[in-house]
Amino acid sequence: MPFMHLSFYSAFTLSCLGLAFHRAHLISALLCLESMMLSLYIALSTWPVENQMTSSSLIPLLMLAFSACEAGTGLAMLVASTRTHGSDYLHNLNLLQC
Repeated sequence: MPFMHLSFYSAFTLSCLGLAFHRAHLISALLCLESMMLSLYIALSTWPVENQMTSSSLIPLLMLAFSACEAGTGLAMLVASTRTHGSDYLHNLNLLQC
């Protein structure tokens, strides 16, 4: 396995582990999601170069656009939850109380 593949896989795996185990704050969950999207974007954008494809793919650009939308939505949720609950702890957020 090449070093670049190993670095992408390890970055994605560490992001998943961070999302699974460090769920105290909403901002840490958002950062883990963004690092997952970044590792997927870099892997998808280097894939045509590794396979010597001359045409550039549209998939990395679409993924980057969806990642930006996800980041904006996540930050809006962070601001809204901080204003209503006073903090960004995920333990304070309960869907049954809404």
